[in-house]
Amino acid sequence: MANNNIKYKQDIYIQGNAVRKLNPDRDYRNERIKREQEIQKRKMRRAARINQEKALHMNKGYAIFLSTAVVVTCIFSFFYIKLQSDVTQRMNQISRLESKVSALQIDNQETQKRIDTSVDLNHIKDVAVNQLGMVNAQSNQIVYYKVNQNDYMNQYGDIPSK
Repeated sequence: MANNNIKYKQDIYIQGNAVRKLNPDRDYRNERIKREQEIQKRKMRRAARINQEKALHMNKGYAIFLSTAVVVTCIFSFFYIKLQSDVTQRMNQISRLESKVSALQIDNQETQKRIDTSVDLNHIKDVAVNQLGMVNAQSNQIVYYKVNQNDYMNQYGDIPSK
């Protein structure tokens, strides 16, 4: 029996001056805290699972409301995009028309300059005086008259002579 006792002691204890027990005494306080923490974790998991199940479950009214909201949003988005497209097309059309107007104005100016330079006033005066018998007005033939401050004048009768 002495041999059995020694062998038993060797299994439990480690020999040496810093002997450590293989099976230390339990710390019941830490175990209780750990158990309470595990219970809290289980409760939290259970509550999270219940919340997930509630979140996944939708009643008919809520589904209809969400569907209607999505359809209305899509319709508004479609009309908004259509309006933006129309505005962009009109802006492009305005730009094209403005460039046409500017090109026509340039052409008109060039044509006016060509007409102005093609008419020789000296030649016209020469033809009028020599061929048509035009004479310059004398100072006693020139009549001056006053005009009111209006920009225009209506003539209801002949201009008076001297």
